[in-house]
Amino acid sequence: MTNTARTIIENGLTLVLGGTGKTGRRVVERLEALDVPVRMGSRSASPAFDWEDGTTWEPVLHGVEKVYLSYYPDLAVPGAAEVIRAFTAKAADAGVRHAVLLSGRGEDEARECERIVQDSGMAWTVVRSSWFAQNFSEDYLLDPVRAGEVALPAGDVPEPFVDADDIADVAVAALTRDGHAGEVYEVTGPRALTFAEAVAEIGRAAGRDVAFVPVATEDYAAVLKEHGLPDELIDFLTYLFDTVLDGRNTATADGVRRALGREPVDFAGYARRTAASGIWNT
Repeated sequence: MTNTARTIIENGLTLVLGGTGKTGRRVVERLEALDVPVRMGSRSASPAFDWEDGTTWEPVLHGVEKVYLSYYPDLAVPGAAEVIRAFTAKAADAGVRHAVLLSGRGEDEARECERIVQDSGMAWTVVRSSWFAQNFSEDYLLDPVRAGEVALPAGDVPEPFVDADDIADVAVAALTRDGHAGEVYEVTGPRALTFAEAVAEIGRAAGRDVAFVPVATEDYAAVLKEHGLPDELIDFLTYLFDTVLDGRNTATADGVRRALGREPVDFAGYARRTAASGIWNT
């Protein structure tokens, strides 16, 4: 029996943190389609939620049975573990029964956050993700793709980019079906590509020239600063390129298959689907 045949369990109110983000909004859409009661956790929601303001936590946790934990900007940033520890303690005290944590591959800081959730007293599921394919279409790499040149401090180390739709499907399965508590699902795409190969796939799908240009990390950081990105985000991005993309995450993993009973979406499929939307040609 595959996991897709597991019993759908009775679902109370589910809180989706980062509900307007790449994975959070997809989780919200899927839960709503299943008629699961959902509360979106974001600064723009009511009640509002802010990771940096602990006074906003208790109102959004009221009456919640399950929570999707997506921390912004990433569990690898300084101070994230302390925030996750404080929030999970408050969630457990509020009666939350199950937490599904979005984590990152190859990040020691993220692993610490996983242990915090696992020791919280709540049932837990970890979705440990590789690099999002949607960073090329819904984040800071969209404008460079549109401009026809993606300059990054990434060399020839391949990365098994994962589709955010696969992440959302795994998270929703964990939130709505039995058999997922206590599981760590390491989710990747089915093959690893270098950033140059990924950009080439995008160019082919979009029917236009998109070049990949390798740059030094310090030059990349300087350009980000010129464009007004906050220092915290710049430090995180340079950490990813200098540390996490050192080959430790090149191997593919079977998390999507174990959780859903199917293969993950290939990057070429993501590129074709996204190109068809026209977003890269705007």
